[in-house]
Amino acid sequence: MSKRLRPTRLEHVLDGVSLRARLSAAALDAIGDEAEQRRRALDILRQALFRGRMIAKERLENGAGGIETARLLSGVTDEVVSALYDFTTVHVFRARNPTEGERLALMAVGGYGRGALAPFSDLDLLFLRPYKQTPHAESVIEFMLYALWDLGFKVGHASRTVDECLRLSREDFTIRTSVLEARHLTGDEALAEDLIRRFRDEVVRGTGAQFVAAKLKERDERHLRAGASRYMVEPNIKEGKGGLRDLNTLFWIARYLNPVASADRASGVIQLDMFDRREVASFLRAIDFLWAVRCHMHFATGRPEERLTFDLQPAIARRMGYGDRGDAPAVERFMRRYFLIAKEVGALTRVFTAKLEEERVKSQPGALSRLLPGRGRARRREVAPGFFAEGGRLHVEGPAVFEADPVNLLRLFLHADREGLDLHPDAFTAASRHAAEIGPRVRRDPAAAEVLLDILARGRDPQRALTLMNEADVLGRYLPEWSRIVAKMQFNMYHSYTVDEHTLRAVGVIAGIADGRYAEDHPLATAIMPLINDREALFLAMLLHDTGKGGAGGQEKAGARAARQACERLGQSRKRIELVAWLVEHHLVMSDYAQKRDISDPRTVVDFARIVETPERMRLLLVLTVADIRAVGPGVWNGWKGQLLRELYRATEALFRGGRGADDAAAIRRYHENAAYDARMRLTVSSPALTGWAQSMEDAYFTAFTDDEVRAHGALVRRAAETGAAIACRIRPDLNAAEVSVSATDRPRLFADLAAALNLAGANVMGARVHTSRRGEALDVFFVQDASGAAFGADNPRALDRLMSLLESAGRGEALKRDGRPPAELGRAAAFAITPTVMLDNDASEAATVIEATGRDRPGLLSALAEVIADAGLSIVSAHIDGYCERAVDAFYVVDDQGRKLEDPDRTTRLRADLLAALEAVDAQPNPRSRAHLQKARASIAR
Repeated sequence: MSKRLRPTRLEHVLDGVSLRARLSAAALDAIGDEAEQRRRALDILRQALFRGRMIAKERLENGAGGIETARLLSGVTDEVVSALYDFTTVHVFRARNPTEGERLALMAVGGYGRGALAPFSDLDLLFLRPYKQTPHAESVIEFMLYALWDLGFKVGHASRTVDECLRLSREDFTIRTSVLEARHLTGDEALAEDLIRRFRDEVVRGTGAQFVAAKLKERDERHLRAGASRYMVEPNIKEGKGGLRDLNTLFWIARYLNPVASADRASGVIQLDMFDRREVASFLRAIDFLWAVRCHMHFATGRPEERLTFDLQPAIARRMGYGDRGDAPAVERFMRRYFLIAKEVGALTRVFTAKLEEERVKSQPGALSRLLPGRGRARRREVAPGFFAEGGRLHVEGPAVFEADPVNLLRLFLHADREGLDLHPDAFTAASRHAAEIGPRVRRDPAAAEVLLDILARGRDPQRALTLMNEADVLGRYLPEWSRIVAKMQFNMYHSYTVDEHTLRAVGVIAGIADGRYAEDHPLATAIMPLINDREALFLAMLLHDTGKGGAGGQEKAGARAARQACERLGQSRKRIELVAWLVEHHLVMSDYAQKRDISDPRTVVDFARIVETPERMRLLLVLTVADIRAVGPGVWNGWKGQLLRELYRATEALFRGGRGADDAAAIRRYHENAAYDARMRLTVSSPALTGWAQSMEDAYFTAFTDDEVRAHGALVRRAAETGAAIACRIRPDLNAAEVSVSATDRPRLFADLAAALNLAGANVMGARVHTSRRGEALDVFFVQDASGAAFGADNPRALDRLMSLLESAGRGEALKRDGRPPAELGRAAAFAITPTVMLDNDASEAATVIEATGRDRPGLLSALAEVIADAGLSIVSAHIDGYCERAVDAFYVVDDQGRKLEDPDRTTRLRADLLAALEAVDAQPNPRSRAHLQKARASIAR
């Protein structure tokens, strides 16, 4: 980290006296030529502003604090605006004998009023008049506004009288908050002081309860708009939860309730006896860091950027002095610091607002409790020794409760969960301050372990209880393995939350599955949940499943070691310890097999069954997998993934049900043969004309589709025999996809041509099932989405019609008309450095070579890979498309022209090289629209 610079004085950066002297000289030199006076004045002010901003930027990059930088930028702006006002009122519109009505004060309001500015923040100005607008005041205001706009400022302004300000403040809390921060810049000082005095006496006095309620409601609504979690991996520094606006809200409330308290406007701290030094220090540390990040973002982008997006994070990390350390990239170290600060802001907000409310209730009983839900006074009720409930909150008798028995630190959250109570801020603060009481003895105490399991596996709302434990640092103190992932961020676009937030959400999903809340989305997981024998093992595995991220030996192995260590310390049985460790080590296996392998291939099911070994493990793994995927972020879980997991589960269940033997693959083949025989017999009865086609199709085809789908496919094949190609499409809401079936005469490059047509139509392929009859009739079924993740064409029938037309032309072998569009801009994904890989596996399938290609995702990638495979003289038997936002993982089952695996080493080497070239092509293409000087960082491959 950079060494902190000592603060500098404003006059060393911008001398206001010298600036005004230069403006006066410029005005006198061009006297009589108003346009030339204005031009010269703007040149002088622009130079002064540029110099001030560049000095602030240089100091920030060399270690100056965020608050100091914001103050300096505000001070420079004060001097420029005040000098412009003086120039306007002395040299342009001078009132030599001003009347009472021509008095004018210029005040900074809103964020500018606090005396802190980011480099490209708006300027909020109030032109304050004693009476109605005069021609002189109107001319001054107009001249100044045009000049400020020409200087590059985005100005929010109002011209009002004192009475108008007071009236509007009473009617609108936004205006009231703006005036609350009003600060005199220049002009009539007595007029400005009159507004501040009257505002305090006529608006603020006696309205504290309403103001607090309005600000807390406004905060909650803002959180919903910006994202309800403070642990979203692309946070909004200003408006997001845990950001600057949350700290501003505390400042507004405290200042409103204590208007005569001395305030440091820029740091936002008001010294009140109710807050101790640690809380004030926490406030200062958080606001200084957030201001530094915000200023760096503005300087880096040259605009008022408030969202810390992926493409900005590496650059800001470097600017703030973070470097790589071991396996921890600079960007992840920086973002972890950010999330720890956001966590601190959350704890501070909780304590701060509740204490303000409590202080107000003491002085005005019922004032705030009437407006805030669940805050009314109630009788004290004992909950357990040392704990009592009052006013909808759980209290402790005092810190001695934790000092006498540190296990009570865990019991606090258990009682709150059982009783459905919020924590009193004093109880939360006491728990946070005494978390260090949890040491080796408490970690091995059987009573403490039982409390944790009661919360985790038997609690009413384990996600909420564990979240509070995490916020108070109790969970990390009790489970050292957990502390390693607190506020940990993975630099990729796949995860929407930090590792700890993702895990807590996953625990909540399992609790929801157990309660039946997700029966519609996850019918199989809900159905098998009651069959699971060891729920505690399931919840422990979910809580510990990501504790290996960043550990030696890889996420899975390191996680298994951490889980085993934690469970041993918790005093669990050897059987449970090994089960939890196995689940953690294999928590990605089921999704990998379902999404990257051909479930109709007997080897896939056999290999998966050999890993899970028992139906109980498979049940546990299914629920764990569902919860893990769903908790990654909005839109990650979809019906297609659910369908694949259910198919793998049922195929493996059938193998277990039939009994494991020496040749499991033969058992799977018999399963397919029996299912195909029954399906062919039913089809012969219902559609005799399709008998010949059905006999020519492979057995595995019939286990992948229902009888109705088989009949529809047969009719499609017959239609294709007459027209050369035939297309059918239907929207599948259950899969969040459109199912597009294509039938054509089989030929080399058919799949590549179809993939090119899909790309040309703008469809994203989620999966593909490729079947070819022994008579040479190809049947390819694609599941596609649009760019937003919705079923393709669900809201756009014309797009669906175009897709079908393109596929029909491709099926007939007709050349597709390329639109010549330039490569798509990568946007935020450009910040990720992704190393492409290609693996060829002849053991994963009995009949085909499995190619797994991983690289940067982009439109047309599937088509490009299919072209390479076709050029190599290979046929694609099945394709399995998986993606993790910026990273694509595509698997292909391929055979040569003789229907055999690819065994030739030279041919294999050439194919791998050509596939890597296709994966790397996107980074080699110049794109003039991409952001210049973008800094990249290695994308995390952790899932």
